[in-house]
Amino acid sequence: MRRVHAIVTGDVQGVGYRYTMRLAARHAGVAGWVRNRRDGSVEAEIEGTDRQVDRLLAWMAKGPPGALPTVARVEELPPTGATGFEVHPTV
Repeated sequence: MRRVHAIVTGDVQGVGYRYTMRLAARHAGVAGWVRNRRDGSVEAEIEGTDRQVDRLLAWMAKGPPGALPTVARVEELPPTGATGFEVHPTV
């Protein structure tokens, strides 16, 4: 299992990014969470197999229609055994 912390910048708020990502995460079979940050970026933690995590990271680089992600920072974390995928409030 693999867990990553990712922050995506660009035009990623106000375009349904978090809610669409929740659907993409469920489709990919990963666990974790996503939330907006006050600086205009989107932050997420994703856990699953290497293939599952890579699949969702690829989605994050593209985003939903209307999004224009420009930069993604990804940091590896220890897996926690998380289940489910949630949209968290903005921080």
